[in-house]
Amino acid sequence: MGRMAHYPAGAPVAVLTTQPLDRALDYRAPAGGVTEGDFVKVPLGPRTVLGVVWGPAEGDWPIEKLRPILTVLDVPPMRPEFRDFLERAGGYTLTPLVAMLRLALRAPGLGEPPGKRKVYALGTGEPDRRTEARDKVLDVLRDRPADVFGATELAEAAGVSAGVVKGLVASGAVLEQALARDADFPPLDPARPGKPLALDQADAAETLRAAIRAGGYGTTLLKGVTGSGKTEVYLEAVAECLARGRQALVLLPEIALTAEFLTRVEARFGARPAEWHSGVTQAERRRTWRKAAEGQARLVVGARSSLYLPFRDLGLIVVDEEHDTSYKQEDGVLYSARDMAVLRAACEGAQVVLASATPSLETWANAEQGKYARLDLTSRFGEARMPKLRAIDMRAEELPSGRWVSPTLQAAIEQRLIDGEQSLIFLNRRGYAPVTLCRACGQQVGCHQCDARMVEHRFQRRLMCHQCGETAPIPETCPSCGVEGKMAVAGPGVERMGEEVATLFPEARMAILSSDLFGSARALKARVEEIAAGGADIVVGTQLVAKGHNFPNLTLVGVIDADLGLQGSDLRAAERTFQLMRQVSGRAGRADKPGVALLQTYQPEHPVIRAILSGDEEGFWAEEAAQRRAAGVPPFGRMAGIVISDPDQRTAFALGEALARRAEVMEEVGAEVFGPAPAPIARIRGRHRVRLLVKAPRQSPIQAALARWVAQVEVPRSARLSIDIDPQSFL
Repeated sequence: MGRMAHYPAGAPVAVLTTQPLDRALDYRAPAGGVTEGDFVKVPLGPRTVLGVVWGPAEGDWPIEKLRPILTVLDVPPMRPEFRDFLERAGGYTLTPLVAMLRLALRAPGLGEPPGKRKVYALGTGEPDRRTEARDKVLDVLRDRPADVFGATELAEAAGVSAGVVKGLVASGAVLEQALARDADFPPLDPARPGKPLALDQADAAETLRAAIRAGGYGTTLLKGVTGSGKTEVYLEAVAECLARGRQALVLLPEIALTAEFLTRVEARFGARPAEWHSGVTQAERRRTWRKAAEGQARLVVGARSSLYLPFRDLGLIVVDEEHDTSYKQEDGVLYSARDMAVLRAACEGAQVVLASATPSLETWANAEQGKYARLDLTSRFGEARMPKLRAIDMRAEELPSGRWVSPTLQAAIEQRLIDGEQSLIFLNRRGYAPVTLCRACGQQVGCHQCDARMVEHRFQRRLMCHQCGETAPIPETCPSCGVEGKMAVAGPGVERMGEEVATLFPEARMAILSSDLFGSARALKARVEEIAAGGADIVVGTQLVAKGHNFPNLTLVGVIDADLGLQGSDLRAAERTFQLMRQVSGRAGRADKPGVALLQTYQPEHPVIRAILSGDEEGFWAEEAAQRRAAGVPPFGRMAGIVISDPDQRTAFALGEALARRAEVMEEVGAEVFGPAPAPIARIRGRHRVRLLVKAPRQSPIQAALARWVAQVEVPRSARLSIDIDPQSFL
């Protein structure tokens, strides 16, 4: 652990604030002095803002002219290892340090004293009268018994006024309590026995435990087929980390997976860990932040932003489903949580476990080159066996117009219904239909704010733009030509697929799983648990169902359009299609009954489809790696995307052309610049988007060159310029 310098009272120090400035500001240390890394409140103009003591003063102002630090917060200082991580992450992603600091301070009320606060829980009384608003409050408390709510948070969660909560307190239906602010988390017991492990699981777990015992940095790819028990293996690594007195962080790609995972953690360690994601209350975020800094939160389970918590002694980071695209932050600070997890561990001297059945090509290549260790789990746990995969050649199927379930798939589902088993129909399109068009003029209904089609969501009776969230009523009259009664939908979404399933199998119980159809992650969790318990015969789902859910009675997976992801120019199209098909196929046969996955395809001879069916994963990765290496693209080359947006299209293009004319600085480091050109989605939220793409050799110092390049042009106040290192999306 690095040493932190102490500055006596009156000494000039640099304080980095979260305000949009280009540097730290100089202040005078208060009475008692300050330590490097202290969280402080300082005056900035007429305001008081939060900051961190970053080091000695950077300017040459006379001490008497420096304003004093007002308050030193009663929280542990930011450790040198964490500050080093923020600086290195900012340098890699070309993000200003103040923006990185904002990521590290996403907790409310850090400057408030401990004290007590009023919280609300379910009481034993009955309301003196029942209303819809009161029932909403009681439903929230029943559904979320582990959460800690203040009056305002409870009212917001229920969608009612705070007065409704107060009325329920008076009747005893809701209990008001005074709770110590930021109470400790219950202790976790790493000595509790875990589940019995198979031989290959036990060997992998011991290898991970040995790495943690040895100390220092290291990254391991834990590659196991779906259902092979990767979670139980890496929980043994968590147990070793906790036993050695260090902290652990487990990253999950989707908030919907959190509840099921927390239950498994509680069974393993005897208590629930700390949580950090958008679904927890503000009070819990503050509590987790402070307890992580104090070292009392021994295990945190969270989304990608939990990487920026101020852990006191972080010894292990697990990135579950490390291939998942949800780990890429596409707004604000652009970063890959998988890559930043490796960087954070290197700064902290911690171990990283990257767990996946279908790892990213970047991770696979790093393991092949010896940069990462690799552990393989090749069989499913217990009696479960991997499903058989077969293609349905849609060119040979007789399908009526407007139908998408082939006769072959229909027969397979009918047999499952007879056998009392569950089937899953997978289609990676949300909504009812991806296109709404006019049969009179041919015009497709698009978003007013974006160059994107509006997607019909029939259950919500709305059209929705999946780029900006804009919604509109489903039109009766064509917005373009004004003709009435000619609006029609084209192509299936998951809701339309549900209608077809209900028609084909009228006696079956059907469930649709799509993120658009659930108001909260807890509502989704409840539905998933109901399905797992046998509450549906046929599940129709989007990509959501491919992520970690376990349906023991599910023996058939039918993929409606296995070719969908193979279209377009995305360099990762083959990789993502392979991953998605293997993941969703892995939902079948996870218990003692054998499973089958049927892939409807018009291209059964396509190399990706053949690789999926054959199960030759190593062959697929080797071939994909060879193609990427020949093209000089990631992970064997460097790429950066520059997106310029402006309300005026000409302004955006002019800035892009100005950059292109000054590309010599990029050429000096061996980089090529492509563009400017309109982005594939050329307008979002009313802003026109122009894209440039940079491609460079693997060892090229691309960040420094990019910084010099964009510094040559003046960005108009109306324009925005963002740089995405290692872009995942090319839209």
